[in-house]
Amino acid sequence: MNIRKAKQKDMEKILEIYAYARDFMKRTGNPTQWGDIYPKEEMLCDDIEKGNLYVCGENDGIMGVFAFITGTEPTYSYIENGSWKNDCPYGTIHRIASAGQAKIFDFCIDFCKEKIENVRIDTHFDNKIMQRIIERNGFERCGVIYVEDGSPRIAYQFTGKK
Repeated sequence: MNIRKAKQKDMEKILEIYAYARDFMKRTGNPTQWGDIYPKEEMLCDDIEKGNLYVCGENDGIMGVFAFITGTEPTYSYIENGSWKNDCPYGTIHRIASAGQAKIFDFCIDFCKEKIENVRIDTHFDNKIMQRIIERNGFERCGVIYVEDGSPRIAYQFTGKK
């Protein structure tokens, strides 16, 4: 499996993957985290322009997508019921999704961990599957953050290269 920066020409497949992921979340008890329209195409285009959207797959096939952004994440400036493990520079994983053909999370996480020693991620309280995957990959719960619409998310951090 390989990872590369997403290109505008990948958008049709990226949108299909996110549609599949939204449906999967609804079927597994997490209907509100992404609802019916998140992430919007405009956001994904912005991620591509900034070089923050990645796709993973094999033989030119795309099986997963995620955003990886280094630098300060504004919604992480306030955390309650805990604290971040450190204040060192970090990367944030957002909007990770699979086409359902392969388990891509571990591979994508390893890619991010190689880029920077501190990696943060958050997920919805109803997303039990993602919570297990995140914790299995060495992330520790740090507290609760609030995303732009004000809804809470469980915040995690990984420290130290794998």
